[in-house]
Amino acid sequence: MRKLWYFAMAALWCYGQLGCRQPQSRPQPASQSALPAPAAAPGAPRPAAAPDGRPVIACFGDSLTAGQGLDQGQSFPDLLQHDLDGRGYRYRVANLGVSGDTTQDGLERLSLVLAEKPAIVVLELGANDGLRGQPVAGTESNLAQMLEAMQKAGAKVVLAGITLPPNYGPAYIQQFDAMYRNLAAKYKAALIPFLLAGVGGNPQLMQRDGLHPNAEGTRIVEAIVRKTLEPLLKKGA
Repeated sequence: MRKLWYFAMAALWCYGQLGCRQPQSRPQPASQSALPAPAAAPGAPRPAAAPDGRPVIACFGDSLTAGQGLDQGQSFPDLLQHDLDGRGYRYRVANLGVSGDTTQDGLERLSLVLAEKPAIVVLELGANDGLRGQPVAGTESNLAQMLEAMQKAGAKVVLAGITLPPNYGPAYIQQFDAMYRNLAAKYKAALIPFLLAGVGGNPQLMQRDGLHPNAEGTRIVEAIVRKTLEPLLKKGA
C-alpha cells in the first residue's frame, strides 16, 4: 500500500500539482424554507446569533485537512464533527486547512488558529515542505514553533505525520519521518505516524489524482484522527 502511495505522490509532484495553493470554497447551505424570511422592520436591530461556547478542536493543515476534491461536508474535520456529536462529545470542530500550505505558510496563519482559543489542535503540515525537498531542519523548526505557541496558549496538540516517495532518497526520508516522532516526543504531543494509513495507495479509497482520499477513504482517515483524539476528550465538555 505505502509503495503505491509513494509512486502516486512522486508522479503527481513531477506535474507540480501539490505546489499550487487552492483554498477551498465553502458555500453557505441554501435555506430549506420555500418562503423567504420576513424582512426586519426598518431600523430594527437584528437578533444576535447565540455564541457557540463549545471547546474548539482546530484542524490545521493543507489539502488533506481542507478536503480537496471532496463535496462540502466530506472533509475529515466535517466527518469528525458529526462523529463527535453522535458520541456525546460537545466540541466545535474548525476546519483551518488550506491546500498547498507549507509549514512556513502555517506559521503565517498561526494567529488565526490561536484566535479560535482551541482546546485541541490537529496539526497536519509538512508534506508540501518534503515534496519541495526543503531542508528537514527548517520544517522541524517551523513545526516546533507552532507546537510551542499552541501549547503555550493552553491547547493540546495531535501531530499528524505523512511520508514521502522513494525518489527523495532514504537519508532524506528517514530524517523526514523521524521529524514527526522526535517532535511528538519532545513536546509530549499525541502522534499519528501516517495520516493515510490503510488508505494511501489503495485506488478504491483515493481520488483519481492518487494523492487525496475520496469520500470513503476520508471516513477511514477520520476514524484514525478520532481514535487518537478520544483520550484527550471529555464527555459533555
